[in-house]
Amino acid sequence: MSNVLIKNAKAIISCNETDDLYWDTDILIKDGLIVEIGKNINQDGIEVINGKGKFVYPGLINTHHHFFQTFVRNLLKVDYVNLSVVDWLKEVYSIFKIIDEDVIYYSSLTAMADLVKHGCTTAFDHQYCYTKNSGKFLVDRQMEAAGKLGIRYHAGRGANTLPESEGSTICNEMLESTDEFLSDCDRLIKKYHDDSPLSMQQIVIAPCQPINSYKETFIESANLARSKKVNLHTHLGEGENEIMVEKYGKRTLEWCQDIGFVGSDVWFAHGWELTNNEIKTLGQVKSGVSHCPGPAVLGGYPILDMKRFEKEGAIISLGCDGSATNDGSSLLDTLRMGYLMQAYNSKARGGSVTPYEMLKMATVNGAKTLGRDKLGSLEIGKAADLFMIDTEKLELLGALHDPKNIISRVGVTGNVWLTMVNGKTVYKDGILTGINENEIVIAGQKVFNNSIKGKSSIFN
Repeated sequence: MSNVLIKNAKAIISCNETDDLYWDTDILIKDGLIVEIGKNINQDGIEVINGKGKFVYPGLINTHHHFFQTFVRNLLKVDYVNLSVVDWLKEVYSIFKIIDEDVIYYSSLTAMADLVKHGCTTAFDHQYCYTKNSGKFLVDRQMEAAGKLGIRYHAGRGANTLPESEGSTICNEMLESTDEFLSDCDRLIKKYHDDSPLSMQQIVIAPCQPINSYKETFIESANLARSKKVNLHTHLGEGENEIMVEKYGKRTLEWCQDIGFVGSDVWFAHGWELTNNEIKTLGQVKSGVSHCPGPAVLGGYPILDMKRFEKEGAIISLGCDGSATNDGSSLLDTLRMGYLMQAYNSKARGGSVTPYEMLKMATVNGAKTLGRDKLGSLEIGKAADLFMIDTEKLELLGALHDPKNIISRVGVTGNVWLTMVNGKTVYKDGILTGINENEIVIAGQKVFNNSIKGKSSIFN
């Protein structure tokens, strides 16, 4: 971890509880922590970053993704736009079942690099694609990729255990038993999980979704997670309720409640099918939802009423979701899309969330969702996780008076100027500091050609 002084930042958007905004101010960072925010700070013998003309924001926190899908982008033959979630899964699994360990490594590097270039400092990924071909060391390869890029990584070890013959959408090549899934979760927790305040790697137990696993998989996942004090995650409220009612006589959230798969240590992906009473229940049990605007728009699904989530005390954060249902890994783009979606329905719902509130969902709420007390805001004692944008550009002329709202409102969605994690610069002025990007592109393209494109007729 580095000691750094950011001098004369044009604006620092803290996202703290009092929403402090600092103009023409310095930030002093020592051992990965912010130790001082003020004017005219002087410190000899440390790295100085010139913040002239730069807006500084807390690092963005992605709470739902599927990195393994990165090599299945821009593929209209399995277009999510024209299919239901269940039908789309049946189509796209024909590709996912051939994924191997090298594909996971390079697709994860691709997605994480995209996140970093767009200001993301902490990423959660839901890795449930374990095939007969891939083996079990996929999270290990993701940890390797995250370490090279310097991003904080929360790995969701997912699984599918219910065979197609019993009503699952999962092909047999992607099935695991509950025992082998939990055994690998235990291995990963012992090897990687670090619950220290500035931890760079954590493990989340994340069975894929209730319609594609046995009930015992979810029950035993919760038991193991609580014994190991790690978080839980799954998909919920994205089109599966009709199937759950037919199979169990109850909707998915009630099913999760009955087996104990709810609580402050649990968050769900999507939730666009949730009723008002279910949103109230989420607030009561303290479970959060990761809202993923990209796939919601592409699939034509209902727009979440974020104000209602807020009213009921349910934490809502933001995720990119898988690249096969989004085609990119930019949380800045997610912020913009999410805000526009809320604005579209604002009059009918009595007011939209503000662009700044959307930013806090991607920072403060992301940290709360992942249980990271030291992340999510820029204040003394918090981790030096941040990104900076260059405001001295013609396209931003006339928009700089309101740094809190500019990203979502104006649409600042391109690459940031700098991304920092734990006080270490991991991306600056177009350069990823931990890898040789050109070498990765060449090697990754070979893997894509040989392991995916060369083995699937769907690309022809």
